Amino acid sequence: MGNVIIGQSGGPTAVINASLAGVIKASKKSGIKKIYGMHHGIEGFLKEDLIDLDDYIKDMSDLSLLKRTPSAFLGSCRYKLPEIEGNEDVYEKMFGILEKYDIEYFLYNGGNDSMDTIKMLSDYAAMHDKPQKFMGIPKTIDNDLPLTDHTPGYGSAAKYIATSMKEIIRDNESFGAAKPTVCVVEIMGRHAGWLTAAAALSKDSDCDGPDLIYLPERVFDIDDFMERVKKLAAEKSSVVIAVSEGIKVADGRFVCELGQSNDYVDAFGHKQLSGCASYLTNLITQETGLKSRAIEFSTLQRCATHLASRVDIDEAYNVGYIAAKSAFEGKTGMMITLEVVSREPYLVHYNQYDIHEIANVERKVPKHWITNDGTYVSEQYLEYARPLIIGNILPYYTGGLPKHLSLKYHKR
Repeated sequence: MGNVIIGQSGGPTAVINASLAGVIKASKKSGIKKIYGMHHGIEGFLKEDLIDLDDYIKDMSDLSLLKRTPSAFLGSCRYKLPEIEGNEDVYEKMFGILEKYDIEYFLYNGGNDSMDTIKMLSDYAAMHDKPQKFMGIPKTIDNDLPLTDHTPGYGSAAKYIATSMKEIIRDNESFGAAKPTVCVVEIMGRHAGWLTAAAALSKDSDCDGPDLIYLPERVFDIDDFMERVKKLAAEKSSVVIAVSEGIKVADGRFVCELGQSNDYVDAFGHKQLSGCASYLTNLITQETGLKSRAIEFSTLQRCATHLASRVDIDEAYNVGYIAAKSAFEGKTGMMITLEVVSREPYLVHYNQYDIHEIANVERKVPKHWITNDGTYVSEQYLEYARPLIIGNILPYYTGGLPKHLSLKYHKR
């Protein structure tokens, strides 16, 4: 057997390193000689910036700490490979690196754009009869990969969002005896509202949940929004609203673009979205005189490993392990998927699908799960999401703070 290489790509999650731990465990169990990591994904690979993971992961205690470490241990990137036609030299270079390091198994952990990398490389290998195997490991807090019930990373992000919403609602209720306070919470989600929908999970016997939830799957009507805010403020002393960063008005503009615009665009053509909640709270104060507050969860929702879901960590580990094992068995050009057989009791199976059915395809929240004229989510969504946030995995603490495994601070 040849060696293994794994890369992490795109936005990190609270459990992405659990998938790395699964790959390492499967590789060691199968007798793989060398396990390499790409330093900053495919971008680092092209620079031949490889990490020998034996220098960092010595035993089970290191693996256990790795699973409790947020962000991408190997470093991430947002790098789009060019089309094969007309760029054969790029692919010849990459396969030359694979051959140089005797790498037979290439694993990439990421979301929609990362699966495009697996598609390109497996296609080139098939075209030129190359022996290397390429497998995709699902990862994204956005939960928008197709053909899988959900993606590792989403459950922990949803748990953080629901917990934080519950705490924000409790805090906001402390004020407003004389005048209502309106709080608008901005949650990640460019085109798919899975993360913002998770705000509804805060609703429980001791919490009413957010008053309104806006997803990018529905056109955002500012006038209707303001009317609803005024009505709620007339009835309640505390109003809390969850909005996706990607909500758009009828003419296609992002709401965040109505305020101060950010023109930054990444390698995949994605605009950086921020400022939606700030714009809306300024509008609320201007039109109503009410006190309003904007909160952006931003990167907090994807790096809170101290609040990770045990279900999520276990599944992230399993998809990494199964992806490596499948590659060793000769599978290539595929991604591991999760199939929920039962939600109560919760039972999940793992499957594999052709990467061509997955790469660059975005799965959105079903329309019938968006209720109340586009301002809330249904019980069906809650039944779908509740099992994904169950359980905890405690961090290892030092000096009262969680301990992490880091390339930067590792002592060789």
